[in-house]
Amino acid sequence: LIIASLTIGAILVFFIVPLTIVFFIYLTNILLLIYQRNNVVKADPLSDVWDSARKTIASFWDIYARIWHGYELHGVENLPEGPGILVYYHGAIPIDYLYFLSRLFLWKKRLCLSVADHFVFRLPGLKLLLGVTGVIPGTREECLIALKNGYLVSISPGGVREALFSNESYQLMWGNRKGFAQVALEAKVPIIPMYTQNVREGYRMFKERRFFRQLYESTRLPFTPPYGGLPVKFRTYIGKPIPYDPNITAEELVEKVCKGKFLFSFQTKTAVQALISKHQTIPGNIWKALLERFDKRRK
Repeated sequence: LIIASLTIGAILVFFIVPLTIVFFIYLTNILLLIYQRNNVVKADPLSDVWDSARKTIASFWDIYARIWHGYELHGVENLPEGPGILVYYHGAIPIDYLYFLSRLFLWKKRLCLSVADHFVFRLPGLKLLLGVTGVIPGTREECLIALKNGYLVSISPGGVREALFSNESYQLMWGNRKGFAQVALEAKVPIIPMYTQNVREGYRMFKERRFFRQLYESTRLPFTPPYGGLPVKFRTYIGKPIPYDPNITAEELVEKVCKGKFLFSFQTKTAVQALISKHQTIPGNIWKALLERFDKRRK
Protein backbone atom coordinates (compact mmCIF):
# COMPACT_ATOMS: atom_id res chain seq x y z
CA LEU A 1 0.00 0.00 0.00
CA ILE A 2 2.83 2.37 0.87
CA ILE A 3 4.65 1.60 -2.39
CA ALA A 4 1.44 2.09 -4.35
CA SER A 5 0.79 5.41 -2.61
CA LEU A 6 4.32 6.63 -3.31
CA THR A 7 4.02 5.57 -6.94
CA ILE A 8 0.73 7.41 -7.40
CA GLY A 9 2.19 10.44 -5.63
CA ALA A 10 5.22 10.46 -7.94
CA ILE A 11 2.98 10.22 -11.00
CA LEU A 12 0.87 13.14 -9.79
CA VAL A 13 3.98 15.24 -9.17
CA PHE A 14 5.25 14.50 -12.69
CA PHE A 15 1.96 15.31 -14.45
CA ILE A 16 0.06 17.71 -12.16
CA VAL A 17 1.48 20.94 -13.66
CA PRO A 18 0.91 19.94 -17.32
CA LEU A 19 -2.64 18.90 -16.40
CA THR A 20 -3.14 22.19 -14.55
CA ILE A 21 -2.12 24.08 -17.69
CA VAL A 22 -4.69 22.12 -19.73
CA PHE A 23 -7.32 22.93 -17.09
CA PHE A 24 -6.52 26.66 -17.24
CA ILE A 25 -6.68 26.64 -21.04
CA TYR A 26 -10.16 25.12 -21.02
CA LEU A 27 -11.23 27.44 -18.21
CA THR A 28 -10.10 30.38 -20.36
CA ASN A 29 -12.30 29.19 -23.23
CA ILE A 30 -15.30 28.87 -20.86
CA LEU A 31 -14.76 32.44 -19.63
CA LEU A 32 -14.62 33.67 -23.22
CA LEU A 33 -17.93 31.96 -23.95
CA ILE A 34 -19.47 33.68 -20.91
CA TYR A 35 -18.06 37.02 -22.07
CA GLN A 36 -19.44 36.46 -25.56
CA ARG A 37 -22.92 35.60 -24.26
CA ASN A 38 -23.14 38.39 -21.66
CA ASN A 39 -21.98 41.05 -24.11
CA VAL A 40 -23.72 39.55 -27.14
CA VAL A 41 -20.43 39.69 -29.03
CA LYS A 42 -20.66 38.35 -32.58
CA ALA A 43 -17.71 40.21 -34.08
CA ASP A 44 -14.72 38.58 -35.77
CA PRO A 45 -12.56 37.05 -33.00
CA LEU A 46 -9.57 39.02 -34.32
CA SER A 47 -11.37 42.39 -34.10
CA ASP A 48 -10.64 45.03 -31.46
CA VAL A 49 -13.97 44.23 -29.80
CA TRP A 50 -12.23 41.31 -28.11
CA ASP A 51 -9.26 43.35 -26.84
CA SER A 52 -10.59 43.66 -23.29
CA ALA A 53 -11.02 39.89 -23.10
CA ARG A 54 -7.57 39.39 -24.63
CA LYS A 55 -6.05 41.74 -22.04
CA THR A 56 -7.65 39.76 -19.21
CA ILE A 57 -6.34 36.47 -20.61
CA ALA A 58 -2.87 37.93 -21.19
CA SER A 59 -2.75 39.38 -17.66
CA PHE A 60 -3.59 36.00 -16.12
CA TRP A 61 -0.91 34.13 -18.08
CA ASP A 62 1.65 36.86 -17.48
CA ILE A 63 1.11 36.61 -13.73
CA TYR A 64 1.43 32.84 -13.97
CA ALA A 65 4.64 33.27 -16.01
CA ARG A 66 6.16 35.67 -13.48
CA ILE A 67 5.33 33.52 -10.47
CA TRP A 68 6.09 30.05 -11.80
CA HIS A 69 8.98 30.67 -14.19
CA GLY A 70 10.25 34.17 -13.36
CA TYR A 71 9.62 34.83 -17.04
CA GLU A 72 11.63 37.44 -18.92
CA LEU A 73 11.26 38.65 -22.50
CA HIS A 74 14.25 40.21 -24.26
CA GLY A 75 14.62 41.71 -27.72
CA VAL A 76 11.12 43.09 -28.35
CA GLU A 77 12.81 46.01 -30.06
CA ASN A 78 13.88 43.57 -32.80
CA LEU A 79 10.29 43.05 -33.91
CA PRO A 80 9.40 45.02 -37.05
CA GLU A 81 6.64 47.61 -36.89
CA GLY A 82 4.88 45.85 -39.75
CA PRO A 83 4.44 42.19 -40.68
CA GLY A 84 7.06 39.50 -40.22
CA ILE A 85 7.47 35.78 -39.52
CA LEU A 86 8.64 34.64 -36.09
CA VAL A 87 10.39 31.26 -36.10
CA TYR A 88 10.90 29.50 -32.78
CA TYR A 89 12.05 26.28 -31.14
CA HIS A 90 9.14 24.10 -29.97
CA GLY A 91 9.37 22.83 -26.38
CA ALA A 92 7.60 19.74 -25.04
CA ILE A 93 4.85 22.13 -23.94
CA PRO A 94 5.03 25.53 -25.70
CA ILE A 95 3.95 27.33 -22.55
CA ASP A 96 6.85 29.74 -23.09
CA TYR A 97 5.26 30.78 -26.36
CA LEU A 98 1.98 31.50 -24.57
CA TYR A 99 3.94 33.67 -22.13
CA PHE A 100 5.47 35.52 -25.07
CA LEU A 101 2.09 36.17 -26.69
CA SER A 102 0.68 37.47 -23.41
CA ARG A 103 3.52 39.87 -22.67
CA LEU A 104 3.67 41.11 -26.25
CA PHE A 105 -0.01 42.02 -26.09
CA LEU A 106 0.35 43.70 -22.69
CA TRP A 107 3.46 45.65 -23.69
CA LYS A 108 2.62 46.53 -27.27
CA LYS A 109 -1.10 45.72 -27.59
CA ARG A 110 -0.03 43.63 -30.55
CA LEU A 111 -1.50 40.31 -31.65
CA CYS A 112 0.80 37.71 -33.17
CA LEU A 113 -1.02 35.05 -35.18
CA SER A 114 0.15 31.51 -34.48
CA VAL A 115 0.42 28.66 -36.98
CA ALA A 116 -0.67 25.43 -35.26
CA ASP A 117 -0.68 21.76 -36.17
CA HIS A 118 -3.88 20.34 -37.65
CA PHE A 119 -4.62 18.23 -34.56
CA VAL A 120 -5.02 21.41 -32.46
CA PHE A 121 -8.14 22.33 -34.42
CA ARG A 122 -9.62 18.92 -33.68
CA LEU A 123 -9.42 19.40 -29.92
CA PRO A 124 -12.94 19.75 -28.54
CA GLY A 125 -14.15 22.93 -26.86
CA LEU A 126 -11.40 25.34 -27.89
CA LYS A 127 -12.76 26.95 -31.05
CA LEU A 128 -13.43 30.40 -29.54
CA LEU A 129 -10.12 30.53 -27.68
CA LEU A 130 -8.19 29.63 -30.83
CA GLY A 131 -10.00 32.35 -32.75
CA VAL A 132 -9.53 35.11 -30.16
CA THR A 133 -5.85 34.33 -29.65
CA GLY A 134 -5.18 34.21 -33.40
CA VAL A 135 -4.34 30.54 -33.95
CA ILE A 136 -4.51 29.74 -37.67
CA PRO A 137 -3.88 26.74 -39.97
CA GLY A 138 -0.47 26.69 -41.56
CA THR A 139 -1.62 27.04 -45.16
CA ARG A 140 0.26 29.33 -47.52
CA GLU A 141 -2.92 31.31 -48.25
CA GLU A 142 -3.78 31.90 -44.57
CA CYS A 143 -0.24 33.08 -43.79
CA LEU A 144 -0.05 35.41 -46.80
CA ILE A 145 -3.42 36.99 -45.91
CA ALA A 146 -2.32 37.53 -42.31
CA LEU A 147 0.97 39.12 -43.40
CA LYS A 148 -0.82 41.28 -45.96
CA ASN A 149 -3.05 42.55 -43.14
CA GLY A 150 0.03 43.63 -41.18
CA TYR A 151 0.17 40.85 -38.57
CA LEU A 152 3.17 39.10 -37.16
CA VAL A 153 2.90 35.38 -37.88
CA SER A 154 4.74 32.79 -35.83
CA ILE A 155 5.64 29.22 -36.71
CA SER A 156 7.75 26.42 -35.32
CA PRO A 157 9.02 24.41 -38.32
CA GLY A 158 9.77 21.48 -36.01
CA GLY A 159 6.22 21.53 -34.68
CA VAL A 160 4.87 18.51 -32.81
CA ARG A 161 7.75 16.30 -33.97
CA GLU A 162 10.24 18.66 -32.32
CA ALA A 163 8.07 18.83 -29.19
CA LEU A 164 7.92 15.05 -28.87
CA PHE A 165 11.35 13.91 -29.96
CA SER A 166 13.84 16.69 -29.36
CA ASN A 167 15.49 16.62 -25.95
CA GLU A 168 17.83 18.46 -23.60
CA SER A 169 20.34 18.74 -26.46
CA TYR A 170 17.90 21.22 -28.07
CA GLN A 171 18.22 19.59 -31.47
CA LEU A 172 16.24 21.26 -34.25
CA MET A 173 13.97 18.80 -36.06
CA TRP A 174 12.83 20.77 -39.08
CA GLY A 175 13.30 18.06 -41.67
CA ASN A 176 12.68 19.46 -45.16
CA ARG A 177 10.21 22.10 -44.06
CA LYS A 178 10.90 25.37 -45.82
CA GLY A 179 7.38 26.60 -46.55
CA PHE A 180 7.73 29.44 -44.06
CA ALA A 181 10.77 30.69 -45.96
CA GLN A 182 8.87 30.62 -49.24
CA VAL A 183 6.01 32.57 -47.65
CA ALA A 184 8.48 35.15 -46.32
CA LEU A 185 9.91 35.59 -49.81
CA GLU A 186 6.47 35.91 -51.41
CA ALA A 187 5.26 38.38 -48.78
CA LYS A 188 8.60 40.24 -48.79
CA VAL A 189 8.81 40.24 -45.00
CA PRO A 190 11.65 39.58 -42.56
CA ILE A 191 12.08 36.41 -40.51
CA ILE A 192 12.76 36.86 -36.81
CA PRO A 193 14.31 33.97 -34.83
CA MET A 194 13.13 33.35 -31.26
CA TYR A 195 14.20 30.97 -28.53
CA THR A 196 13.35 30.37 -24.86
CA GLN A 197 16.11 29.41 -22.48
CA ASN A 198 15.49 26.27 -20.36
CA VAL A 199 12.19 25.37 -22.01
CA ARG A 200 13.21 21.68 -22.06
CA GLU A 201 14.16 21.76 -18.40
CA GLY A 202 10.70 22.97 -17.47
CA TYR A 203 8.81 20.30 -19.41
CA ARG A 204 10.15 17.10 -20.90
CA MET A 205 9.10 14.05 -22.86
CA PHE A 206 10.05 10.47 -22.10
CA LYS A 207 13.01 9.26 -24.11
CA GLU A 208 12.15 8.43 -27.68
CA ARG A 209 10.98 4.89 -28.33
CA ARG A 210 10.62 3.41 -31.79
CA PHE A 211 6.99 2.44 -31.13
CA PHE A 212 5.93 5.99 -30.22
CA ARG A 213 7.90 7.47 -33.11
CA GLN A 214 6.22 5.12 -35.59
CA LEU A 215 2.85 5.81 -33.99
CA TYR A 216 3.31 9.55 -34.43
CA GLU A 217 4.59 9.29 -38.00
CA SER A 218 1.58 7.17 -39.01
CA THR A 219 -1.11 9.20 -37.20
CA ARG A 220 0.44 12.66 -36.70
CA LEU A 221 -1.06 12.64 -33.20
CA PRO A 222 0.94 13.30 -30.00
CA PHE A 223 0.32 10.19 -27.91
CA THR A 224 3.35 10.68 -25.64
CA PRO A 225 2.41 12.81 -22.60
CA PRO A 226 4.77 15.55 -21.34
CA TYR A 227 5.85 15.63 -17.72
CA GLY A 228 7.58 18.01 -15.35
CA GLY A 229 6.47 21.55 -14.76
CA LEU A 230 9.39 22.54 -12.56
CA PRO A 231 9.64 26.29 -11.86
CA VAL A 232 12.88 26.76 -13.82
CA LYS A 233 13.90 30.13 -15.18
CA PHE A 234 12.47 31.01 -18.59
CA ARG A 235 13.94 33.77 -20.73
CA THR A 236 12.69 34.32 -24.27
CA TYR A 237 15.11 35.98 -26.66
CA ILE A 238 13.97 37.60 -29.89
CA GLY A 239 16.82 37.78 -32.37
CA LYS A 240 17.79 40.29 -35.02
CA PRO A 241 15.52 40.16 -38.08
CA ILE A 242 16.75 38.43 -41.21
CA PRO A 243 15.61 40.96 -43.83
CA TYR A 244 13.86 40.17 -47.09
CA ASP A 245 16.37 39.62 -49.87
CA PRO A 246 15.01 39.14 -53.41
CA ASN A 247 18.22 37.35 -54.43
CA ILE A 248 18.04 34.57 -51.82
CA THR A 249 16.33 31.20 -52.35
CA ALA A 250 14.00 29.50 -49.87
CA GLU A 251 16.65 26.83 -49.19
CA GLU A 252 19.29 29.47 -48.42
CA LEU A 253 16.85 31.33 -46.17
CA VAL A 254 16.05 28.16 -44.21
CA GLU A 255 19.77 27.56 -43.71
CA LYS A 256 20.23 31.15 -42.62
CA VAL A 257 17.42 30.84 -40.07
CA CYS A 258 18.83 27.56 -38.74
CA LYS A 259 22.20 29.17 -38.24
CA GLY A 260 20.66 32.33 -36.88
CA LYS A 261 18.30 30.64 -34.43
CA PHE A 262 20.26 31.90 -31.43
CA LEU A 263 21.25 35.16 -33.12
CA PHE A 264 19.89 37.50 -30.45
CA SER A 265 22.34 40.39 -30.10
CA PHE A 266 25.08 39.45 -32.52
CA GLN A 267 24.92 39.86 -36.27
CA THR A 268 27.48 37.35 -37.46
CA LYS A 269 26.98 33.65 -37.88
CA THR A 270 30.21 32.91 -36.00
CA ALA A 271 28.61 34.32 -32.83
CA VAL A 272 25.94 31.61 -32.71
CA GLN A 273 27.99 29.14 -30.66
CA ALA A 274 28.96 31.89 -28.24
CA LEU A 275 25.28 32.68 -27.67
CA ILE A 276 24.42 29.02 -27.10
CA SER A 277 27.23 28.80 -24.56
CA LYS A 278 26.07 31.99 -22.88
CA HIS A 279 22.32 31.40 -22.72
CA GLN A 280 21.85 27.65 -22.66
CA THR A 281 23.60 24.77 -20.98
CA ILE A 282 23.95 21.92 -23.49
CA PRO A 283 22.80 19.38 -22.54
CA GLY A 284 20.17 21.10 -20.46
CA ASN A 285 20.56 20.91 -16.71
CA ILE A 286 17.48 21.08 -14.48
CA TRP A 287 19.32 22.07 -11.30
CA LYS A 288 21.17 24.87 -13.06
CA ALA A 289 17.90 26.08 -14.59
CA LEU A 290 16.28 26.13 -11.14
CA LEU A 291 19.18 28.04 -9.60
CA GLU A 292 18.93 30.68 -12.32
CA ARG A 293 15.69 31.81 -10.66
CA PHE A 294 17.94 33.38 -8.02
CA ASP A 295 20.52 34.86 -10.41
CA LYS A 296 19.54 38.53 -10.54
CA ARG A 297 22.66 39.58 -12.43
CA ARG A 298 22.10 37.49 -15.54
CA LYS A 299 20.35 39.23 -18.44
